[in-house]
Amino acid sequence: MSKKPPTPRTNLHPQTIAAQGLGWIDAETGAVVPPIHNATTYARDESYELIGGRSYARPNNPTLEQPEQLLAALEGGEAAALFASGMASAVTLFQSLSPGDHVVAPRSMYWGLRDWLTGEGRRWGLAVDLVDSTVLEAVASAVQPGRTKLIWIETPANPDWGVTDIAGVAAIARRAGAKLAVDNTVPTPVLTRPLALGADFVMHSATKYLNGHTDLLAGALVAARQDDHWQRILALRGSGGAVLGAFEAWLLLRGMRTLFVRVRHASVSALEIARHFDGHPKLVEVLYPGLERHPGHAVAARQMEGGFGAMLSLRVKGGAEGALKVAARCHLWVRATSLGGTESLLEHRASVEGPSSPVQKDLLRLSVGLEEPGDLIEDLEQALQAL
Repeated sequence: MSKKPPTPRTNLHPQTIAAQGLGWIDAETGAVVPPIHNATTYARDESYELIGGRSYARPNNPTLEQPEQLLAALEGGEAAALFASGMASAVTLFQSLSPGDHVVAPRSMYWGLRDWLTGEGRRWGLAVDLVDSTVLEAVASAVQPGRTKLIWIETPANPDWGVTDIAGVAAIARRAGAKLAVDNTVPTPVLTRPLALGADFVMHSATKYLNGHTDLLAGALVAARQDDHWQRILALRGSGGAVLGAFEAWLLLRGMRTLFVRVRHASVSALEIARHFDGHPKLVEVLYPGLERHPGHAVAARQMEGGFGAMLSLRVKGGAEGALKVAARCHLWVRATSLGGTESLLEHRASVEGPSSPVQKDLLRLSVGLEEPGDLIEDLEQALQAL
């Protein structure tokens, strides 16, 4: 089993902590990469006591411990839990509430969770209000003191990259006796640490930047405190079977060790691309919080440190037809959903979400990868010549 090295490690930069995976080594072999524990059940001794304190893999597989503790350290939380997907982690958090509880969430957010909240969430018994979370007054007006139990925000928000003031919403939540959860998938703890700004929970679709290699599904929750609410979340994860597999947890730890260099490089490239196309004659607008003209730029500059993320969107002249024509002519940008991998992806978001999507039909969502930004710019430029 892995353990921390005997020398105390304090005051280290988070990039160092991530790169060394908390500095854990294998106690028996000295390996710097941990073993994968595939066992689903654990033996007991002659007195029928558990030999290692574990009974079954669903509630506690040792392979999950290192990436969970690493993520908790990077986010500044007391504990973290890995899930089988980002949706599993988010849904478990909402199901830890009680039927009749009121929640507030943004109109602009990941569509899968928005659809779950307004469909299954309401059928399950939650009262759900969707608001423009970039306007603090709108959030405050939607909150029902004593009844609102959770405020959920996503910032920057998919796919228009609107920015919500985390500290401002945290203050609203505290006054109402509610908790605040933040989807931190896009900025990651490299750029934003919501718990330090007053959030109670952080969620990640770990499929994306935490993993970074487009080869696993995973989700995560990080808690500011290990209170009764957190224990209920852990119980729901175990009883509902939403736990991550051992091999996927091992892959996730591998990905997290390069998190800082990947996110920083891709964020620099995204800013270069956004600035290049800002004001382009064949575009309606560029949506990216790193641009000074973006309405959320000032808030983003205050709560994002070291960059504005690697996601941006282009609104193409000619509506849906123009956007799809540009997408068809791209060679380097891969036409695929998801984000956060080493390869750059391009997506016509409205087509993916379907006829009920509120996303503008002229919008192309870009996930900037690790390629040379000049090559990505050139590919988009030649594609725009189709218009």
